Amino acid sequence: MIWSLCLLYLAGSLGAVHAGPVKRPQKTANSFAPQEDVNVLMFGVIQLGESLNHFYESTEGKLTKILHTLKQREGTLMQIGEQTAQAAEVEGQIKGVIQLLQDQTFKQEIQTKIREGQLANIEREEAVLQTKVKSLEAYLNSTFPTSIKELQERAALNASILKGLLHLTQFQKQKIDNHAEQLSTLQRMSEAL
Repeated sequence: MIWSLCLLYLAGSLGAVHAGPVKRPQKTANSFAPQEDVNVLMFGVIQLGESLNHFYESTEGKLTKILHTLKQREGTLMQIGEQTAQAAEVEGQIKGVIQLLQDQTFKQEIQTKIREGQLANIEREEAVLQTKVKSLEAYLNSTFPTSIKELQERAALNASILKGLLHLTQFQKQKIDNHAEQLSTLQRMSEAL
């Protein structure tokens, strides 16, 4: 293909192709170009052909490299597209998880407020119960002895008083018995008289 282009160029530059009937030039001494000019022209055409061939081959190599690079870039772009799709999917999942966490946080805040209200009520009830317990303790302390030891001491005192009263009762009974005996002796004596 390059050679055909070279020949076409050569023919155009030499003026060999004309539209119209072909005229036979008359051969004169001045009508032909000198051999040296033809050689220079042929050498130029050969160099032009080689340059075009080299340009074609280097362009073909460059195009091959460009196509190879484009295919690599296309593969990379496809991977980036897939990664972007995956990232979008992950982003959607993350948004879903964030929404779920926000909902759970909102519910926990509501439950915390409810628990705080219940705790405040329990603390108020506890304070009321503590007040009642303290007033009951004060009442019991003022009404009843404060300790078991004091009760035991009072019971021992009462037991000793009861023993004393029992001895006194027995003593009084002996006295009454003695008086009854003396009285009966006196009655017998008075009847005997």
